[in-house]
Amino acid sequence: MREETGVPEPAAALASVRVDRPSEGVVVLHVSGELDASSAEELAKPLRTALVDGVLGVVVDLDGVRFLGSAGLEALVTGSKRAGELGVPLVLVAAGRAVLRPIEATGLSAVFTVVPTLDEALTRV
Repeated sequence: MREETGVPEPAAALASVRVDRPSEGVVVLHVSGELDASSAEELAKPLRTALVDGVLGVVVDLDGVRFLGSAGLEALVTGSKRAGELGVPLVLVAAGRAVLRPIEATGLSAVFTVVPTLDEALTRV
């Protein structure tokens, strides 16, 4: 809290995304933190930016995600639909329970291509 005004300090971003382009037409989004209603846009925006005409494939590396809520899942579903419209692969990297459990519990494991490593994901795009 700021002593002068009594106003709380702004909360730090719950999620962050780092964008890499390991080869021509391939985009990797490295996501970390918590994806919930207040932070899902941190993923949704770069995912929308990545899924444009000319992209050959997109990888969303969720290895650094500690919590995946419904808003985060919605961002991934929206991205998956856009990838389908473009006819390009969207591959998720997830090995931890915090990410796999919500994907499996919602039945989205049948919708997404999920692999345990970034190296494997890059072979799929």
